[in-house]
Order: sequence, then structure tokens, then C-alpha cells
Amino acid sequence: MPSSVTLCVRTAININKTSPRARLFARTFASSSRRNEINKVVASPEEACRDMKSDSTLLCGGFGLCGVPDTLINTVEKMPHLTGLTAVSNNAGVPGLGLGKLLASKQIKKMIASYVGENKVFEQMYLNGEIELELTPQGTLAERCRAGGAGVPAFYTPAAFGTVVQTGELPLLHNSDGSVKQYSQPRDVKVFKGKSYVMEVAIDGDYAFVKAWKADKLGNAMFRFAAANFNGAMGRNAKTTIVEAEHIVEPGEIDPAAVHLPGIYVTKVIQSTAEKGIEKVVNAKSPEEQKAGALGSGETANKRERIVRRAAKEFKNGMYANLGIGMPMLAPTFVDPSVDVQLQSENGILGLGPYPQKGHEDPDLINAGKETVTLRPGAACFGSDESFGMIRSGRIDLTILGAMQVSAKGDLANWALPSRIKGMGGAMDLVSQPDKTKVVVTMEHTDKKGRPKILNQCQFPLTGRSCVSLIITELAVFEVDFTNGLTLIEHAEGVTVDDIKAKTEAPFTVSENLKVMQQ
Repeated sequence: MPSSVTLCVRTAININKTSPRARLFARTFASSSRRNEINKVVASPEEACRDMKSDSTLLCGGFGLCGVPDTLINTVEKMPHLTGLTAVSNNAGVPGLGLGKLLASKQIKKMIASYVGENKVFEQMYLNGEIELELTPQGTLAERCRAGGAGVPAFYTPAAFGTVVQTGELPLLHNSDGSVKQYSQPRDVKVFKGKSYVMEVAIDGDYAFVKAWKADKLGNAMFRFAAANFNGAMGRNAKTTIVEAEHIVEPGEIDPAAVHLPGIYVTKVIQSTAEKGIEKVVNAKSPEEQKAGALGSGETANKRERIVRRAAKEFKNGMYANLGIGMPMLAPTFVDPSVDVQLQSENGILGLGPYPQKGHEDPDLINAGKETVTLRPGAACFGSDESFGMIRSGRIDLTILGAMQVSAKGDLANWALPSRIKGMGGAMDLVSQPDKTKVVVTMEHTDKKGRPKILNQCQFPLTGRSCVSLIITELAVFEVDFTNGLTLIEHAEGVTVDDIKAKTEAPFTVSENLKVMQQ
């Protein structure tokens, strides 16, 4: 084999044998003057979408209304001949915004998403059999898109083991009368190092719509804050990736270290013209106002404050924590100032700050509940695929979630009710590593009809099996052993063990060190 020196000499000799013009070409090929001749900028979104075909798979970035490529979506809405689309997105926007427009125009035949949320039109279309819906855990969705772009056909994940996602009992399509017409396929399961994992197949996209803050003529793109979400993973995946950018700049104007989506993945770039939306504007409040808004009033507020105050005791200095919406989000309000906790939001933020002051809302800064937020000093923002990598690998020390039901052995149900579908979002991922991430449930002890929510077995579809370590209600605190069941370790002041037994279906033992609930 010739040495590197020999190869260099041969190259020099060969160049010297060529014409002066060829030698000039060789010298300038790698220079910026020639690379700048590449120009992926297209004059209009109509031109960028001209070659799109019906019955294609469209990957669409965005989370809620944050980082959504609305200019491109609006363009497709005006192309009624494009039908039968399979749209892949975390959610489908809201009625009249985001992918909600393509649902209304009946151009989407199937959605692959993790969350239906507050989109009543989407929910009713699904339940009435007008659209097929493949609900997928949020982290699995992000990884399926990332894997498709990385040439990985399938992978194993701990998320959703033991749930209807794994067993193939998730309704994909309904009849017009609401009965189930088609169920999902069961997933293969394998055991690695004593733990069960579910096999998921990568998603392959025909087209990807990506929203960027900046993009240059070479296609290099940069995202802003939480608008990164699914945009990077989806932009790397499709055969044709179209980026709409708020600012189109010259090559070199984006720092190489700040390129989040390299131009090799991008086919076309257009100017973004659609106004950015905010789904839930939430502003900073005084502690008293914040409590009143989240806790309600009267006896309900008293019960919930008792739960949240106790949950705040679970925070330890230096923790990384992820909080569900509702009561869990209020827990940091009651944390001692000496305790420093980094809050992670699964849509791509580490170092989540408080709600913004009125007038300082930023559409590129939202939390997992689609609410406006701020960043703490030292915060980091990243894509959803990396966010869930942190979660699945057990980097999150603590997650606090609400629940509809919890079983005696720590099974959790918190995402679906009969005849109502909201989607699991990121919850199945958050509870997938209970040996590394402590899962704490905060909930009222009984439902609105007075029925127990701590049961022998959950009656609603599961979020995860044997995953809850601690249950906090307004009456009691239970430790959960996945083999031996529940142990009552604290009771609310004025509440007896018999009071708790009367409202708890699952059996439990009483700790020898039973205490009054910490506040």
C-alpha cells in the first residue's frame, strides 16, 4: 500500500500534467466561492410544494403551535388535489391552526401522533371513523423519526411495555357508530439485561416540513429555543425536506457550531411568512395567585395544596426533575429556596424557568403543557429526540405525574378514559425506567363520584406497569413495592387509618413508623 507521502506526490504530478484551467478548478473546488453557487432557496412555497403527490407520508415539525411550519401547511391547504396524506407530528395543532387545517380540509387520511389534546375536531374525527390514528408514545415517535433518518430500520425501547401499545389493543380506526374497525399490531418484545423492551419500526418520510429560525442557501438550518422540538429529527428523515425559515442568510452567517440541521438533509428553503402562534399564554403571578389558579377554591384548594406541599418534600438539591401539568407544576412553589432543582421539559428544555411577565411571552418558549415559560440562566435547549434520550436512559432523577388510577403493585393509568382519547404524550417514556427515575403520583384519593382511585388493578388503559414508587393524596402517602404492594407511611392530620381504608380498594400494610403527613 502506498504511503500518504507517495499519494501526495502522485497527486501533485497528476495535477501538473493537466491544463491550467483544470488546475485552477482543482485548487478552487473546496473554496467558498464555488460552494456558494449552491442555492436551495426557492422563490415561493407554491413552487417548493409543486411536486408533492397524494398518498404520501408527510413529517411535520412542531409541538403544540411552537415551531410549526405554518407557511407550508397553509400552502398544502390551498392544493385540494393533494389527498390521502399520512401526517406524522406530535399533535395536529388546534382547529384552524397548524395541521388542524389539513384535518378540516380532509386531506389527511391518517395521523401518527402522540397527543390529541384539546383538538376536539381531531378527537371527533377519530372516534367517528373519519380518520385513522396511530397513537405513539412521544419519545418513541421522536426516535422512530430519528431512526428513519439514520438508516436504522427498527429499535427496542422500554417505553409502553405492558400497555395496549405493546399488546396491539390500541384502536387505529373506528366505524361511524364508534365501534372499533381496526386495532394496532402487537409489538415484538425482547429482554436485555433482565428488562423487557418493545420493538418499534422506524418511520420513513416522503416529505418533511421544517420550521427554522435561520437557514442559508446551502440548506443549513438553525432552530430557536423550544422550536427545535421535532424539526431536526424529521428534517433528517424525508426524501424531500423543505425548510421554511424566518431569516434566510448567506453561507457563513450561521456559526458552524450553531447549525442544528446540516444542509445535506435539506432539499429546499423558503421564506416563512406565517405568524407564529401561542396555544396557552400564561403569565407570571404572585405565589398566592398561582396557587389559586392551579388549586381551585374552598375545600378542593385545601386538599390540593396539602398534596402539592407534600410533593415538594421529594425535591433534593441537585436533582433533575420532570413535572406533569396541573398540580405537579405547582410543586416548585413550595420548595425551600436552599434546594436547587433543574426542571426538564420533554419538548426540549433543561433549566425551565417561571412563567413570563405580561408582554414578554415568546412563542418559541413553551413547556410540555404548551404554556409560555422562561429559561433559567444556564438553560439548554435541544430536540425532542435528545430530550427523550435523557428520559429513557434514566438521567431524570424524579418525575411527578397526575393519575386517574394506580394499582396495588404500582401500575399507572393516566392517559385515557372510555370514549375520550387525549393521547399518552411523553408519560409512557417518563415512567419507563422506575429503577433510575423515581415516579411520584399526586392525585385526589377518590374520583368525583367518591370511588377509590387506588385499586387492586387499574381499569383504564395503562401508562406503565410497576412504575410508581410513591403515591401522595390529600389523605395519605403510600410507598409502593412492586412485589409486596402498598405501605402507608403518612396520614393527613385528623385522618385515621380506618378513614383511609374506607376509601382505598387496594390492601395495604401500615408502617411501624407511621407519621402525620409532612407539610
